Amino acid sequence: MIAWRYLVTSGLISLISVGCSNSQNSSAENAQQILQENNVSQLLTEEEVHQKAENLLHQGNSFLDTKRYQDALTAYDRAIAIRFDSAELWTNRGNALTGLQRYEEALKSYKKAIAIQPNKDEAWFDQGNALSAMNRYQDAVTAYNEAIAIKSDKKEAWINRGIALTKLQHYKEALASYNQALSINQNLDQAYYNKACNYALQNNVELTIENLQRAIQLVPDKYRQLAGTDPDFDKVRSNLRFQQLIK
Repeated sequence: MIAWRYLVTSGLISLISVGCSNSQNSSAENAQQILQENNVSQLLTEEEVHQKAENLLHQGNSFLDTKRYQDALTAYDRAIAIRFDSAELWTNRGNALTGLQRYEEALKSYKKAIAIQPNKDEAWFDQGNALSAMNRYQDAVTAYNEAIAIKSDKKEAWINRGIALTKLQHYKEALASYNQALSINQNLDQAYYNKACNYALQNNVELTIENLQRAIQLVPDKYRQLAGTDPDFDKVRSNLRFQQLIK
């Protein structure tokens, strides 16, 4: 999340004291007071505007978390009308559009975020996810590479990069990507499961079972159920050990 930068006054404005002075000095002092008061008014207005944009950002994020994507999009659009140069808003707007399966529009939103903040790893990562949803796997790999170049320990980018590479049948590179994620966190159930899928597509029964077993040990019900219907395991599904593992 971005931290909105509020503009605040550094102190109170002192009242002009009444004293012995000529009319010219008094006029100048009055003018200075009016200028200072106008500046304070402007600063307070900017603070209120930024607060409104922040409130809309939080509102959009709440909608996004509950999959109310259209409501989230509306909130982000209202916030962007106030704060056009927020990479966070453009990124989350892209996520709302991705949730609505409006992928081309989402990509434009991510690109806008990246134009504002080129080193925003979240924007590159989310762009990769949208490209993967469009089956543009090579472009997705490129986006994930950018995210990883910015934040090398972004384990979710390494995993999704591995999925995209598996879709491209670049199995060895995909496995290296999953292993990189596991070097960051050795208990990543998603990495073990996707490694199992990778080996199953290559009809490597032993390594399929080894990695699927690790995933099931971490999250039993989830991966037994997934493996039972996942077409990636079709080549090994008749194997008795595989069948016993997913019971």
